[in-house]
Amino acid sequence: MEPAHSTKQQLLDVGMGMLLRHGYSDLGLQALLEATDTPKGSFYHHFRDKEDFALQVVDLYMTHAHATLDACLGDSSLPPLRRVRKFFEQIRQNYRREGYLGCLLGGLGQELSGVSEVFRRKVEDCFAQIARRLATCLEEAKRNGDLAADADPRRMASLLVDCWEGAALRSRLRGSPAPLTAMLDFYFGAAARR
Repeated sequence: MEPAHSTKQQLLDVGMGMLLRHGYSDLGLQALLEATDTPKGSFYHHFRDKEDFALQVVDLYMTHAHATLDACLGDSSLPPLRRVRKFFEQIRQNYRREGYLGCLLGGLGQELSGVSEVFRRKVEDCFAQIARRLATCLEEAKRNGDLAADADPRRMASLLVDCWEGAALRSRLRGSPAPLTAMLDFYFGAAARR
């Protein structure tokens, strides 16, 4: 007999891809249940409703994001600015594997922030968590003299997340990494000019 937690994990894993491709409104629970060969009762054993499910998918997405942040920002063999860029380069590789569908957080934020305060707060908090992690590394870059003495690492990190999300949307529209690469080149070229 399969443990209950693996059913839940399968729903979350498959659901993440479906949310990325179709968005929240077009995610049909019946399609998810068929894709995972899961009875309806099992879904409601693990999730109160579709909103609870999607919020738990966001939590899983953030678990992956934090693991990537840990791996990239924790690589002390690289200078701080290179570590920050490495994080985004890794995310760009993830987008390539997924077919340039963009960022799950950005997609859900665009779709739901005007109609759901719960999702608006959740997605904004996720972006803030990522920006805080990046700011810590940018502060190290500032201490090392890699950024201007008057640079504001927290503001720079927030701007970097904002720029990335815009580039991720354009990447999805074009089905191409070009907007992501152009944004990274511009941002890090400008950051390096002290």
